[in-house]
Amino acid sequence: MSTLKALALGSYSEVKYHPFAGVDREIEQILANDLQVFSSEDYALLNKETMSDYKLVISYTEFSDDKIPAEQSGALLSYVAGGGGLLVVHNGISLQRNQELGAMLGAHFTHHPEYTSLQMSIPAREHPIMQGIEEFVIEDEPYYFEMHPYFETTVLAEYSHEGAMRQAAWCHEFGLGRVVYLMPGHHLPSFSVEPFREMIRRGGLWAAGLL
Repeated sequence: MSTLKALALGSYSEVKYHPFAGVDREIEQILANDLQVFSSEDYALLNKETMSDYKLVISYTEFSDDKIPAEQSGALLSYVAGGGGLLVVHNGISLQRNQELGAMLGAHFTHHPEYTSLQMSIPAREHPIMQGIEEFVIEDEPYYFEMHPYFETTVLAEYSHEGAMRQAAWCHEFGLGRVVYLMPGHHLPSFSVEPFREMIRRGGLWAAGLL
């Protein structure tokens, strides 16, 4: 078990679409050799003192109309800009409810058509996160995004849907820190797809500055 730690945030009690129970264990297991993952639904852990213990924050946060309190969103912004890592999986992009966090993510989720089979292609094969990962198929929700203009990010994976190529994963530096977004992860079966598991592992390590 690694002595380096990561904090994973999701929802256990107020669940709309994406329960964290079960997914938390998968993420913990995927990263176990590299990071000890502590899973919680307590946003109050987003504070300077607590976050100083962690190399990585993982967001699987549920969609909500309630913004995260400014003290907590500010702490997360400062954490990443100061050199921390942020790995955002699927619905974790719900952090966009706070516009300052949405800006850090590099794109805005708009909607998703029906769950379906998605063929993932790899436009950034040379990136450390994607090395050794080949094209793969995953059953998941095809999220649609508006990428932020004037924001440089590296698209790691994409898929074809309704006649266009859509972004499915990307990464970028933010201040001294790093941000990774991975679109799959709607439900537990997604986390048994080996290439996606490897993207979580390598994406987490890259965000944490360990890859």
